[in-house]
Amino acid sequence: MSQASPRSSANSPPDQQQTKKDISCGEGRAILAFSSPDKTKAMSDRTIHPKVGIGHVHLKVAELERALAFYRDVLGFQLTQRFGRQAAFLSAGGYHHHIGLNTWESSGGLPPPSGTTGLYHVAILYPSRAELADALQRLIAAGIQLDGAADHGVSEALYLRDPDGNGVELYWDRPRETWPHAADGTLEMFTEQLDVGRLLAEAAGSMPRSGR
Repeated sequence: MSQASPRSSANSPPDQQQTKKDISCGEGRAILAFSSPDKTKAMSDRTIHPKVGIGHVHLKVAELERALAFYRDVLGFQLTQRFGRQAAFLSAGGYHHHIGLNTWESSGGLPPPSGTTGLYHVAILYPSRAELADALQRLIAAGIQLDGAADHGVSEALYLRDPDGNGVELYWDRPRETWPHAADGTLEMFTEQLDVGRLLAEAAGSMPRSGR
């Protein structure tokens, strides 16, 4: 991608001056132009549209087949497209992709060491407690160990690692009207131990699904 030419200069009035920052864009580079601090402050007072969501996560992995064995074969995501041995895209419900996996810069690589920045975990939202219980049953059948299980008041969550050491959270949200709030009305999440045995009992009536 070619570089964009900044429109402003050092001689422009302060309210028209812009700062720029190089960012990586595929194999090329692009220049982002940022508004002046006053304009940025004005924009920060306007909240993001409530329908905006996190569309997908794209992970660097060491071995594509190993990652597919987890996200497709254990969790049950459907493979929507594949690029040889280097990349694959998976989804739930026919979406183009919720998860991307690639080895472009990470083939044979190791997880980042402790103390570095980056991904804390990928959180996968299930539509109901029964579906989360089904996910737990899948993990047990595959012999995958949990790092933890927690009740956060707003949700119930399972924590584990994928084959590349990435943190993975599997969770379901309680109905919004039951979320705990403080006296001043602010959200008041907490962390308590989740009864995994009771959650697993939810999976008893779950029906197996196919069609990967």
